[in-house]
Parts: sequence; structure tokens; C-alpha cells
Amino acid sequence: MNTSIQPPLTNLQMELLKLFSRQLPDKDLHAIRDLIAQYLLERSFELADEEWDKRGYTVESFQKKIKGNG
Repeated sequence: MNTSIQPPLTNLQMELLKLFSRQLPDKDLHAIRDLIAQYLLERSFELADEEWDKRGYTVESFQKKIKGNG
């Protein structure tokens, strides 16, 4: 018997439950999944770019780190 306590749903989970409270064709479901994946990918690049800028990285400094010279 599984007795683990589940945390409350996140705001994203609640929105998705509302969105998917009706039956969708598989084609629509796949399109929505692709949209969510695309958004998360773009957001991760934005956050990585912000961190890159915050740390003052340049292409040259990063290449030096890769080669072990920095």
C-alpha cells in the first residue's frame, strides 16, 4: 500500500486540468504538448542567456575554460 503524501497541485497543473477537462482529439493534444515543450525550451535559453550575461561570459572566455586555460 502506498502511503506517501502528495503535495498540492501547482498553478500550472491546475490550469492544465481546467484546459483538459474536455476530450480533445489526439492531434490537438500533440499540438498542445509541442507548444508547451517549445515554450519551456525557449524559456530555458532565456534563463541561460541571462546567467551568461550576469557572469560576463564571452565566447572567448568560454573557449578558454573548455581548453583548460581559464
